[in-house]
Amino acid sequence: MASDIQPIMRRVKIHRRSRMETPLRRNLTAYTFLLPWLTGMLCLTVGAMLFTFYLAFTDYDLISSPEWVGFDNFQQILRDPNFWISIRATFTYVIFSVPARLIVSLLIALLLYREVRGIGWYRSLIYLPSLIGTSVGAAIGWRNLFADDGPVNAFLGLFGVEGPNWVGNPSTAIVILILLSVWQFGSEMVIFLAGLKQIPGYLYEAAIIDGASAIQRFFKITLPMLSPITFFNLLMGTISSFMIFTQVYIITGGGPMKSTLMYVYYLYQHAFNYYNMGYAAALSIILLIIIGLCSTVIFLSSRFWVHYDG
Repeated sequence: MASDIQPIMRRVKIHRRSRMETPLRRNLTAYTFLLPWLTGMLCLTVGAMLFTFYLAFTDYDLISSPEWVGFDNFQQILRDPNFWISIRATFTYVIFSVPARLIVSLLIALLLYREVRGIGWYRSLIYLPSLIGTSVGAAIGWRNLFADDGPVNAFLGLFGVEGPNWVGNPSTAIVILILLSVWQFGSEMVIFLAGLKQIPGYLYEAAIIDGASAIQRFFKITLPMLSPITFFNLLMGTISSFMIFTQVYIITGGGPMKSTLMYVYYLYQHAFNYYNMGYAAALSIILLIIIGLCSTVIFLSSRFWVHYDG
């Protein structure tokens, strides 16, 4: 009898072992396929962040070995007047460009929401500027557009208006950067358009029956239902606006009179013009803190104006 039970128990043990090994084998297979991505993330992202954090407390010029200086870089930054100039210019750009881009993208999405003949072509043409993105070519074209003898001043001259020196005037140079940001509204527009298609039609039908006007339907139905989309666009737009660089580098070069000395461009100058990598690393840590604080404020404020369905 015992001889008959032993083979059965042996098969039970083998079955249990195979059941335990199956999840492990699956996990090993999954991590094997994820290994290239994990390696890149650890080496190129996490490793770079940790090395940057270390360099922020050193004096490093890309040639000699990093020399530990503690908090000297941060103390020097707080005493640097150009740092505060870049903070003011960057916040000015963010405060004006992000809301303007959201408003324009939402209005265009409302116009393109209507199903008319050829609407697909209209959507493609309007989205075209966003395909160019923040490329060097787009920045060069924008700089030539607002040059002294550019098309904008030539158009104003047709009406007897003498156009200003857009790039050379401290009060208008930052306006050019804001207009360029608003012009590239395509990504937000597409997201708003997708959100509009998700709003149930019966809400508008009920509002029309109750006698609500188009403006009332917009503020009572459309905006609340789009609030999660608005929150996402606001958050991503704020983060990307803090990191503006290409437009400043090509169009204004931080001028005139440092009116467009944006933070990332100021960081770039210390890193690759002055070869002060430790100072630049400290600036990047401060930028990370600023973006984190602004993102936290947006997240905390969302409980008062973001409405999730259900």
